[in-house]
Formats: sequence, C-alpha cells, structure tokens
Amino acid sequence: MSVERFGAVTFKGQPQTVLGKPLQVGDKAPDFTLVANDLSTVTLQDSAGKVRLISVVPSLDTGICDAQTRRFNQEAANLGENVMIFTVSADLPFAQKRWCGAAGVDQVQTLSDHRDMSFGLAYGTYVKELRLEQRAIFVVDANNRVTYVEYVPEIAQHPDYEAALTAVRAAAAA
Repeated sequence: MSVERFGAVTFKGQPQTVLGKPLQVGDKAPDFTLVANDLSTVTLQDSAGKVRLISVVPSLDTGICDAQTRRFNQEAANLGENVMIFTVSADLPFAQKRWCGAAGVDQVQTLSDHRDMSFGLAYGTYVKELRLEQRAIFVVDANNRVTYVEYVPEIAQHPDYEAALTAVRAAAAA
C-alpha cells in the first residue's frame, strides 16, 4: 500500500492527494521504468555515472510545464556532457514527441509515466485525483544519491530554477 498524503499539493488552491513517500536529500534514488518517445523503456540505471536533473511536470501541454521544460532545454548546453536532463510527465509518449518537435526541444529527454505511474509512486509525485505528476525537481548524482529535492506545493507554480541549476552544477563538479 502506498503512502497517501492529502493536501501535499494544491491545484488552483484545491488540496490534492499525492501518492508515494517524498524523497529527501541523501536518499538513494529509486530506479524507475519510464517510456521514451520511441516507446523504448528507460531506467535510472541507463544513465549510471551521470548527474541527472529530473524535472517532473503534470503535462507538457500547459503553460508552466512548457516553460519549465524549455528553460531546462536552454540550460542544458551549459551543464556539460556529464549531465542529463529528463522531463517526466504522465503524457503519452506520442504527445511528448509531438510537443518536443513543435517546441524545438532537443536537449531534454521527455519520458512518460503513463503506463503504471511507477515513477510517481517511487518519487512521491503521483497526484491521485488527477492521475498526473506533481511538479517537482530532483537532482541525482553520479552515485545515484539524491542531492536536491523540490516538491512544488501548488501545481500552477514554477519551481526554483536557480536552486535546481546550482545543485546540478555542484553535483557535476563533485
């Protein structure tokens, strides 16, 4: 049975239930199985030895999610070859691929949790009432340790981009 956290996030001010235990800095990053745009399976272990910025969004087809993903795509070139950026949502892989093409996003790998929401359950971002992800940012170092966590308390709110980017740079320099 998964942990249920009523009120852990709001959607337009309305409390929602988030499933899964929240991660903390220092935790071992849970592995995940997500679906890439080409329908292949992607796991955390596929990027072993790299620093990962995992940007979690409810849906790429909304304004803040669009802006968040474009921002990290823009920043990717300045983060070096040892850093990978993933955007996770419950959008279908086909929709993610369409969105990336229309937005010109090519530095961020979009990954879908639509199949079984296992990422959301493992990372504590599954919004039960909406079957979407809570907006969140995780930085996972090359040793699979979580070095930064931000669970955004209101779905319609931007994350702290600068804090996340600072954490990625620190993990890449370590």
